[in-house]
Formats: sequence, structure tokens, C-alpha cells
Amino acid sequence: MKTADEIKNIARESILNEANAVQSLLQRIDDNFVHIIELLINIKGRLIIAGVGKSAIVANKMVATFNSTGLPSVFLHAGDAIHGDLGNIQAGDIVMCISKSGSTDEIEKLLPLIKNMGNIIIAMTGNLNSILAEKADFIIDVNIDQEACPYNLAPTTSSTVQLVMGDALAVSLLRCKNFSDQDFARFHPGGALGKRLSLRLSELVCDKSAPFVLSSDLISQVIIEISNKRLGATAVIDNEKIKGIITDGDLRRMLEKDINISALSARDIMSRYPKMMESNSLAYEALKIMKSNSINQLIVTKDSKYVGIVHIHDIIKQGIV
Repeated sequence: MKTADEIKNIARESILNEANAVQSLLQRIDDNFVHIIELLINIKGRLIIAGVGKSAIVANKMVATFNSTGLPSVFLHAGDAIHGDLGNIQAGDIVMCISKSGSTDEIEKLLPLIKNMGNIIIAMTGNLNSILAEKADFIIDVNIDQEACPYNLAPTTSSTVQLVMGDALAVSLLRCKNFSDQDFARFHPGGALGKRLSLRLSELVCDKSAPFVLSSDLISQVIIEISNKRLGATAVIDNEKIKGIITDGDLRRMLEKDINISALSARDIMSRYPKMMESNSLAYEALKIMKSNSINQLIVTKDSKYVGIVHIHDIIKQGIV
């Protein structure tokens, strides 16, 4: 068994090995890389990414990233391709083959088949003298000096470098295509990320009665309105204009004072400058405003007219955070 210090040193050496390999990629971003980006920007079909072993796992991750950032992509296992899945490749598709050695049996058998179909081949390989590099139209160099594995066998540093280069391609593409956060939301409609980019306040207040009182209403009416609408607050409205907000916290602080509350009205305890947002605003932006101001409710308007109140719990329940 290794000592604690030995284990720490092993982990640090592994991280340093991979960090240095990633750093070396900076020297390989050249005109060839630019040509590949231009090729993918003008692609007529899809990007087919093929690999075997650990490279196949990397290829799957790349496919997910490219699809989520606007480039239609399909994973193709190089072994399955020669047993029927070659039909996935269509006219106009570009095929990227990922292989550390560039000389696996599956890749070697696949290359002439792709060539016969007339598709462009991009090689991502660590061996520039391999058959993959020789047959490809474009080459992405992901060569490394040494795997983090002490026996230089298990794909560790090599797969990390492949992933990083794939991310460099994806990020370069989305920025060249001016891919916006709204475009991103279209491809991520589900989950916390999708809701963060798409959920609007209008979806949270449309089914709720909007609590409100007049500035002249007595505290007893304010308490009833807050209790009935169950949002922990009510807007104060006069002549369709928002005058303020009263929260259950305002009521508690009022009750702590030694005063006669029976004569008080809404205007006496309301906050006169409430936080407000338009109904088409993102719920996530509203959440950030609530947190930064340490408030639980926010008034929602449409064309500057009051439509309701959103509670911080309404947003959290949507799974945004």
C-alpha cells in the first residue's frame, strides 16, 4: 500500500502529465485547423464521428457537444460500420475518424469504404505516419509524449487531449456562427439548463390570482389578501398603478411594534419601491435578482401593468437550481 504522500504525488504527476499535453495543443492550432472549421461551417450534411475503444467514447461525447451547439452529428462505431452501419453515412456528410494509433483494423477497413462513397475524411490521430493520416483529407494532430498510465498503455492523456481538441472545434464553430444563448436553449429544452434559458415569468404567474389591495385598505384586509392568495405578499395598487408591496415579513415586523394596528392602512407599511420585472423576463434572471436583494417575492408586469407576484419557491420548484 502506498503512503498518503505517495498517493498525492501520483495524482499530481497524472494531472501534470495531462495538463502539459493539453498545453502543447496550442502550437497545433494552425491554418489547417482554420480550414477544418471553415469546412464544418459550410457542411451540407452531418458530421459523422467514428472510433473504437476509448476513442469511441470520446467520439460519443463530441457528438453530444456538436449536436447541442448546432452542428448535426452522428456517432458511428468503426466496427459496426463494416457490418451494416455504413448506411448512416449520406452524401454531403463529413466523416471524422478518431484513433490514437490511426492503424486499428476497424479504421483501416473503414477508410477505403468512405473514400469510395466520396465523403471528406478528417483524421484526429496521434500518429501522423498512420494509414488514417495518409488517407484523410485533413488531419488534427493529437499526438502525446506519454500516457499518464505508468506503463504508457491505458488511454488517459491521449483521450483527454482528444476531448479538449473536440471542445476547441465546437467552441470555435459556435462562436464563428454567432450561436446565441437562445439558440442553445432550443437544443436544451429539458432539465435545469433548458429551463434556465427558456422559462419565463409569464409561465409562473399565468394561473395564479394576482394579490392586490388599495393603499387605503386596512391591515385586516391586507392580512386576508396575503393569506388567501398564498404568495406571502400582495401588491398595493391605486388606479391601476403599482404603489408598493407588502410581504408577510412586513406584517411580522409591524406586529412586533407596540402600536395600534387597527387604524393602520396598506400605505403605512408598504415598501414603496418594489422590485419588478416584465413577464417575458427569464425566471432565472428573476431568481438572481431575488437572491442579490435578499427578497422572496417579485412583482411581475406586462407592458408596465401589474399581472401578479412570483415567489422564489415557485422558481426553485421548477428545478432551475
